[in-house]
Amino acid sequence: MNEQLINILAGIVATATPLVIAGLGETIIERAGVVNLSLDGSITLSALVGFIAALAAQAATGSDAVALLCGLLAAALTSAVIAFIVALGGITLRQDQVAVGFVLTMLAADIAQFIGQPYTGQLGPQILITPIPILSQIPIIGPILFRQTILVYFSYVLMIGLWYWMFRTRGGLAHRAIGERPAAAFARGTNVNRLRYFYTILGGALVGVAGGAYSLSVKAGWTTPPNMSGDGWIALAIVIFGGWHPFRVALGAYLFAGLRALAFAVQSSPDIGIPVVLLNAMPWILMIVTLLLVSSGSIERLLQILPRSVQKRMRNFLRAEPPAALGTRFDPE
Repeated sequence: MNEQLINILAGIVATATPLVIAGLGETIIERAGVVNLSLDGSITLSALVGFIAALAAQAATGSDAVALLCGLLAAALTSAVIAFIVALGGITLRQDQVAVGFVLTMLAADIAQFIGQPYTGQLGPQILITPIPILSQIPIIGPILFRQTILVYFSYVLMIGLWYWMFRTRGGLAHRAIGERPAAAFARGTNVNRLRYFYTILGGALVGVAGGAYSLSVKAGWTTPPNMSGDGWIALAIVIFGGWHPFRVALGAYLFAGLRALAFAVQSSPDIGIPVVLLNAMPWILMIVTLLLVSSGSIERLLQILPRSVQKRMRNFLRAEPPAALGTRFDPE
C-alpha cells in the first residue's frame, strides 16, 4: 500500500480518537437512561482546563509526563462535574434533562472562551506517538493502528472493554436494564438512581478525556474560538448513528473523521470539481441514510437471506432504537 495512503489512514485514526472516546462516554450515560446534552461545552471546557493544568504542572515539575497526566485528570474531573450537575438536575431535582444539558453546554463553552483568551497561541506539553513494539512493524496495519499515541490505544481498550462489559457481564446487564426497564431492575434489587449517577459521572469523565485529547494531542494548544467547538454535537449524533453500540459508535467516529479528511483533501486540490460543502455534509447524509434503512425495515429484509444464527448477531449489531427509558425519571416509591 502507498505510504502516503497509510499516513492518511493513520491520521484519520488519530483525529477520530476524541470522538470515539466522547461517543463511548455518552453511550455509557444514555444506556443508563440519562440524556447528557452538555457534551459540546464539556469537551471545550475540559480541553481548556486540561491544557491549563498541564502548563501549570509542567512549570512546577519540569516533567512532560507528569504534566500530561495532570492535564488529562483535570479534564476528566471538569467534565465529570458537569455530568454530575446533569444527573443532579434530572434525577434528584426532577428537572428536564435536555434543558439542563443544553444550558450547561452553552455556559461551559462561554466560560471556556472567556477564561481561555490569555492562553491563545501558547505552546504546552503534547502527547507524543509511542509505537507498540512488534505490533507497529506489522505491514499496513501496524503503522495505521499501532504507531499512535497512548490515547489511541486507550480508545481501543475502552471500545472492546465496554462491549464486553455491556453484553457479557451481569453488571453490564444491570447497566442496560436501568436504561431499558428501570422498574424491573429495581424489582430485582438494583438501586436505579444510584447507578444512573455513577454511569453519568463515569461517562462524563470520559468526555473530559476526549477534551484533553484535543488540547494535549490532536489539536495541541488553545485557540479562541476553540478549534474543537461543535465536536460535542457530532459525538451526540454519532451515538445515535451507532445505535448505542460501542463498535458502531467507534465506526461512526472513524467514518466521520475519514470524510472530514476527504473534504480537506478536496479543498486543498482546486482541480477536483466536487463542492466542498457537499463533502462536509456527507457524514450527516450517511448517518441519516443508515437510520432510515434500519427504521424502514430494509436491512431486516436483507438479513432474511442469512443463516438464523448470523441474523441474530447482525440484528443486535444494527440495533438503532434508543434505550426505552432514555430521558425518563425513575421514582422508587
